[in-house]
Amino acid sequence: MSGVNEIRSTFLKFFADNGHEIVSSSPLVPRNDPTLMFTNAGMVQFKNVFTGVEKRHYQRATTSQKCVRAGGKHNDLDNVGYTARHLTFFEMLGNFSFGDYFKERAIELAWKLITKEFALKKDKLLVTVYHTDDDAAALWKKIAGFTDDRIIRIPTSDNFWAMGDTGPCGPCSEIFIDRGEHIWGGPPGSPEEDGDRFLEFWNLVFMQFEQVTPEQRLDLPRPSIDTGMGLERMASILQGVESVFETDTFRHLVEAAASALGQGPGKDNIASYRVIADHLRASSFLISDGVLPSNEGRGYVLRRIMRRAMRHAQLLGASEPLMHRLVWALVREMGQAYPELVRAEKMIEETLQQEETRFRKTLDRGLAILDEKSAGLKKGDMFDGDTAFTLYDTYGFPLDLTQDALRSRGIGVDLVSFDDAMERQRQKARASWVGSGDTASEAIWFPLREKLGATEFLGYETETAEGVVGALVRDGAAVDQLKPGESGAIVLNQTPFYAESGGQVGDLGVMLGEGVRVRVTDTQKKAGDLFVHLGTVEQGTLKAGMALQLDVDHGRRSSIRAHHSATHILHEALRQVLGDHIAQRGSLVAPDRLRFDFVHQKPITPEELARVEDIANNVVLENDEVTTRLMGVDEAREAGARALFGEKYGDEVRVVSMGKTAREHGQNALGWSVELCGGTHVRRTGDIGLISVTSESAVASGVRRIEALTGNYARKHANDAMQLAKNAASELRAPLEEMPARIAALMDERKKLERELSDARKKLAMGGGVTGTFLTSEAPDTADFRGQVGDGIILVGEVRFFRRSVSGIEMKDLKSLADEGKRLVGSGVVAIVNTAGDGKAGVVVGVTSDLTARYNAVDLVRVASEALGGKGGGGRPDMAQAGGPDGAKANAALAAIEKAMAGA
Repeated sequence: MSGVNEIRSTFLKFFADNGHEIVSSSPLVPRNDPTLMFTNAGMVQFKNVFTGVEKRHYQRATTSQKCVRAGGKHNDLDNVGYTARHLTFFEMLGNFSFGDYFKERAIELAWKLITKEFALKKDKLLVTVYHTDDDAAALWKKIAGFTDDRIIRIPTSDNFWAMGDTGPCGPCSEIFIDRGEHIWGGPPGSPEEDGDRFLEFWNLVFMQFEQVTPEQRLDLPRPSIDTGMGLERMASILQGVESVFETDTFRHLVEAAASALGQGPGKDNIASYRVIADHLRASSFLISDGVLPSNEGRGYVLRRIMRRAMRHAQLLGASEPLMHRLVWALVREMGQAYPELVRAEKMIEETLQQEETRFRKTLDRGLAILDEKSAGLKKGDMFDGDTAFTLYDTYGFPLDLTQDALRSRGIGVDLVSFDDAMERQRQKARASWVGSGDTASEAIWFPLREKLGATEFLGYETETAEGVVGALVRDGAAVDQLKPGESGAIVLNQTPFYAESGGQVGDLGVMLGEGVRVRVTDTQKKAGDLFVHLGTVEQGTLKAGMALQLDVDHGRRSSIRAHHSATHILHEALRQVLGDHIAQRGSLVAPDRLRFDFVHQKPITPEELARVEDIANNVVLENDEVTTRLMGVDEAREAGARALFGEKYGDEVRVVSMGKTAREHGQNALGWSVELCGGTHVRRTGDIGLISVTSESAVASGVRRIEALTGNYARKHANDAMQLAKNAASELRAPLEEMPARIAALMDERKKLERELSDARKKLAMGGGVTGTFLTSEAPDTADFRGQVGDGIILVGEVRFFRRSVSGIEMKDLKSLADEGKRLVGSGVVAIVNTAGDGKAGVVVGVTSDLTARYNAVDLVRVASEALGGKGGGGRPDMAQAGGPDGAKANAALAAIEKAMAGA
């Protein structure tokens, strides 16, 4: 009775026989604790039961729980393969009491199991207790007959468990076995406790307190029990081996790897075999629980585990992908206990093979850079952390692979600078999404993403599907339900609704459930890959956990698809007409239009735009099939696919191809237009119907914009434009073909009339009421003036002051009027205030050249501007202009100038 499968079944049967419910392992992605990246202990699935939030039909339970410790607080990844007991994936056997039995029964059951069922020798066992837990110490004496020297009191948190800063907590009692003097190490609490001689294999947690505040701790009314026994550690004890990697399950996995490689493990490479065996288990179980490799979150941890194993396969000389060839051996060993492995076997194999194929290219690039950057380092040196981060961030080379590659040379990695670089990247990532809305309401999405995982998008193939409500959010906070008339955000496990990204707007539609109807008004993407449906409950009460029928607005989606595919076609057509420099700089794909921004240094001529439109519609008329395929990003680019500006791509990308001309002429095997794109598209180019470019303009220096319509929108636009042209032709009483010439003639006639009107206004402004004397080329003698000597002309002292308040004069004509006034007075000051139709005023002041030493036009015009409610003004000493918002103060402005002249 020492095989891993037999040990597991014996443990579960023992506790079932003692009144415990056998509860299946929960998934590795925790469903009830978003603070955890992975399930890392048996009690995780019972957390809400211990806190009283959840009630179950049993008070005693026993489990064999899948656990992963490879990310976050509990991370054993870097130790795996180099120690005798660290694993990324392990099984935790446990028994639990929810307010039923407590310390005495827990110790009795543990002692009976390990000494009777597992037949461990009593004289090899010892325990630890929390230093103040006299009850546990006394019970160990009573039940096991231990003397004081076999009961070690530990005063640290190692023997006091807490769920958090507040909540349930209590002392622990750990059970150890002495594996013999031939193994280095000392008992717990001794200086040599980190050795492997004394192995802890079971921890009994006595949950008896509630931490209310840091200073206050109360007794729980119903104390509980939480225990955890490492299955692999117990197997190593019962099988008499010193390492968990020497137990039967690992031994068989190592044998499978050795067979696939054609060589057995030796002293120098055994660590690599152990890494492969452990990481195969972790990777396969994570994939079976729905985690897939990615560049963030759980997917990134999985990728690190997979790639670390693949790196060690390469060190062992594997010339082809290895990991997927070992899945059968794992299923044989553990499939009976965990049937999810059997169900997911094919997916596990495909995922491992695809990832390893891609990683081999990454590995070659990363190792070349690593060798170059570390060439001058010697044993004991530290590799630059910023460079290590660049390897990770740019080349997909995880930190632990860098550490592994340098470990054999005795070189470490500067983790401080690596962490600094990582934090800078995280801050940049946060900044990229915080600010799209209120920060408080946005902050909820990352925890939900960790809790629920990524939303699976089904909308490439269907517009109707089923989904389960994972979370509801209202006013920035998670809620249990949305009542009729309430609006909020709905997160589903899967959806056919496209979330706004890449320029394509989000989908609209309806969600239907039993007695529930929800109108979806938008779909947004949060926290990377969490699809959030914004909507209003029209009927019933929507609750978390509900299953819903999801229907996308078909007509709207169809039009969006047409506009998106047209954007790709226009992009390529622009390149063909304007040149290869054309590069996208933003786009909008909506149901009723498209907008496309691109780099180009000058306006597009009407002839060029016509050619672009012709080429695009020729591709539409080909009615070629639009194809999509998944490819590695480098492979796609090598095949000619174009990446769009501002878009972020993972290692695997969707490549959208359309247009058969290029394929027929061998220009690009994939198609005429080939782009990396995550959006939705038409089935065939003919589904676009028609592409009509409606405008071309500049939006920034060197950036142009075209706007276009497709399908019925383009047809309606063309019909409307034709009707407008017909109406205009009717008003002009001319045939359509004569309209350009007729309009040009009308424009010439209008310009002529405008010039004549302007001249008339200026003459009226200058000539009204002025005596004939002042219309001659010679001005009168100063002696002829006595006070006011003509309409608009007075003496200020002995200086002639020509003043006028006019209206309806273009501001650009005021200076010419001032020049005319200066000619009329011969010597003096001219001021003209013009009141515009909006009530504002402009003022011009002119000073003849003989008086500029005495009067400055700029100073005088500023005085007038202040009277008009404005400030400032500028020009030259002989001519200046200004303005003001209050045209009703025109006379006051003229009076202010007169006053300023008198005081000069």
